[in-house]
Amino acid sequence: MEQEYQKLEQNLIDLIKEEQMKLGYQKETIRLYYPADSLLRLLGKELSIEKLQQELEWFGGHTEHLGNVTVSHKKDRFCLCVPPEGAVYVHEQVPDNPFLKEWITAVSVHGCTLEKLLEICERYSNHTVVEQIKDSEFDVLIYFADQKPDAYYYCVKFEGSHVIYHRFMKEDYEEMGF
Repeated sequence: MEQEYQKLEQNLIDLIKEEQMKLGYQKETIRLYYPADSLLRLLGKELSIEKLQQELEWFGGHTEHLGNVTVSHKKDRFCLCVPPEGAVYVHEQVPDNPFLKEWITAVSVHGCTLEKLLEICERYSNHTVVEQIKDSEFDVLIYFADQKPDAYYYCVKFEGSHVIYHRFMKEDYEEMGF
């Protein structure tokens, strides 16, 4: 596969692995939805919606690991449909990320605190950044300045004894303007 598509394939793999870690593995078709802007950032291109559809169709037929990924869209929202063989590949060939596994375990327990999340982060990085998010649906942003253990931005919301989080690429987080 051409190098320009590797970032997109890795993002799909990351999302599938996260889903499998949260919900368990199923040999199933997985549908992942992206706004066009996110896909364009992953590809490093500026394209019309029609041209993006064509690029993604080419990508879908040439993924190295995920099988024949099909693509559809409504306006600027795209669905990348990964066949069961892609779910099998991720389950069998991609090891769990120890940090993410601990993170998911922590947020799934009632009473998880920011202190607990930071304790987990600090076990995996000396470069954890924590920022309060004002005027947002989230309370706090956590990421790793050195991109280790990963390069994602974690937006966290504390709702009573529950924790909700969303993982974003840095560029998508910045585009949201929090």
